Amino acid sequence: MSSLKVDQISSTSSLLAIGISVAVLVLLVSLHILSPEFNPAWRMVSEYANGKYPTILSAMFFLWGAASWALAYTLWPHLQTTAGKIGLLFLVLAGIGEAMAAVFDINHKLHGLSAMIGIPSLSIAAMLISVALVRTESWSIARNSLLWTANLTWVSILLMAIAFAVMMATYAQVGGDMSASAEVVTTLPEGVIALVGWANRFLIVVYCAWVMTVAWYAIKLNQ
Repeated sequence: MSSLKVDQISSTSSLLAIGISVAVLVLLVSLHILSPEFNPAWRMVSEYANGKYPTILSAMFFLWGAASWALAYTLWPHLQTTAGKIGLLFLVLAGIGEAMAAVFDINHKLHGLSAMIGIPSLSIAAMLISVALVRTESWSIARNSLLWTANLTWVSILLMAIAFAVMMATYAQVGGDMSASAEVVTTLPEGVIALVGWANRFLIVVYCAWVMTVAWYAIKLNQ
């Protein structure tokens, strides 16, 4: 296959990664608007499966995975180091975990597995791939953007973990019982610090931002 043909395919898959990521964010916003009964401060995105629009949520998760796969296809010829190839593998795994959530919603026992695969895998992929890319001359101009967005992926995981721990701690202080199901607990007592839902949404935005950033620079390199 000619170099020109490879560049054209890479540009097409990059555009797909960007377009699909934008679609993911649009669907996320639409769920926020269509299902106001789920307080975004503390209700996780996966809980929209128990609302009136589970199909939109499933589409969002599937597209999230597709965006990761499109970017992996784009980056295949750019990653020659061992670390870069390992990062590419984690990116594919991230897409699998994200797409699994479209099939196994929060009520399914495999939903937790999809999160365990998808969430950490993309952060690992972002760090390994970004570092590998910026060490090459052609990608060095994207150093700041790639490293900033890559580091934000693990920061978003940390923020979500902290937000969850704070909510649990403050809930226990006011005598609440978080063992009740999400379908029963619809409000939180006064005094509970609940930001885990926003942290969860921030993670999705950050993950999509990294994918779009890498894809955008891949397009610029092919021009």
